[in-house]
Parts: sequence; C-alpha cells; structure tokens
Amino acid sequence: MTLGSDDLFKKRREARKQRKYEQRQPRANSFLIVTEGQCTEPNYFRGLQRLIQEKLGGTVDVVELPLIDVHGEGLATTALIQKTEDIVRRANVLYQNIWIVFDKDDFTDFNQAVKESTEKGYHAAWSNQSFEYWLYLHFEYSDSALHRSQWCIKLNKMFERHGIGDGKYHKNEKDIYKIADSYGSVHAAVRNAKRRMAAYDAGTMKPSEFNPGTMVYELVEKLKGYLE
Repeated sequence: MTLGSDDLFKKRREARKQRKYEQRQPRANSFLIVTEGQCTEPNYFRGLQRLIQEKLGGTVDVVELPLIDVHGEGLATTALIQKTEDIVRRANVLYQNIWIVFDKDDFTDFNQAVKESTEKGYHAAWSNQSFEYWLYLHFEYSDSALHRSQWCIKLNKMFERHGIGDGKYHKNEKDIYKIADSYGSVHAAVRNAKRRMAAYDAGTMKPSEFNPGTMVYELVEKLKGYLE
C-alpha cells in the first residue's frame, strides 16, 4: 500500500467512525461515571448501581432501567477528562449524564480540570481534599480543613467506634456504599454536604480554595432518585 492510499484509508476509517457516532441515539436515564480512583469511588457507585438494579429490576411499570456505567481509571484531573472523552467517543450509546469524580489531593491542575469538564458539558463531582471527606459526611458533619490522610484517620476511628470489619477503613472495601449507608446514612451525607456547600460561591471562589468541600452529593442525589 502506498503512502497516499494509506492516508486515504485512514481518512475513510475516521469518516466511518464519525458517521457511526452521529447515528447513535441518546439513551434516556443513562449515566457514565468516570472516577479518578480505581477502588473506593467505583466500588461506592457500583454499590449504589446494584441497589438500583435490585429495586427496579422486577418492577413492571418501569419502562427502562437506568443505564449506569462506572469506570475507575486511576488517572488524575485533566488526564481523566481526556480518558472520559475517549470513552464517550467509543461508546455504543450517547450518555444523557456524564460525570467525572475526582479529588484535589496535591494536583495543581485541579481548578483547570473543574473548569474544563464543565466547558465540555460534563458534570464535575469534585472533592477537596478527598473522596474520604464525602464518606465521613455519612457519619458526621464537619467543616474542618484537613489533609486527605487525616480524613482516613477519622474514618478509621469511625469504623472502630461502630465495630465495622476489623475496625479500620480500607480503600479497597467492595461494600463501601452499603457500609456507609448502613452504619451512617446517605441521606445524612447529602444533607451535610449541602450544608457545607451552601457557603461555596462558584463565582468568586476556586474549588481548590474551598476546603473541605464536595460536589459528589449532586450525583448521588440524582441516582438515589431512582430508589425513591
């Protein structure tokens, strides 16, 4: 194959991909959730996903079960947005709701990632400093500006107090949603997060400046709507 014909082949292949993308129909009640973490965050949302499927799976008056795809990518901030774009481009459906879940941690491009994801039409379920702050809100309210390692310590104490597992919080806990909702409360987490975020002004504050903070409650509230 000559160089010119090789270029023509590539152009035709890309054109076919574009036509296939344009022919896809939007899927109602569909969620793509792409998380920075590979364990805690995807395990949490998959736990909620299972609960929704269990409740609605045998319901005859539900026209269509919500499609919830969870991807734990192990990528940070702007790299996570690029990965999300790739997943969207390759998907067989047009997702109605696209959410990116990530933490501030020590990344300097945190604010840019929030801005860029919004500009692309995605929802940014960010946490400052970490997802563990969102988990802690299931048990108690706090507005203490702590390092992410300290939130893990506070969760350890909470797990010990309630006699959960071996009394320690583990990032790879598969049933983290069930644990957080059973020993704490997802309703309380949403309420506590709303209370904290009421002080956040997106027009004048950068997400990195609002510590602690979490927008995860917005995604959880939408998903929990299928259970209520």
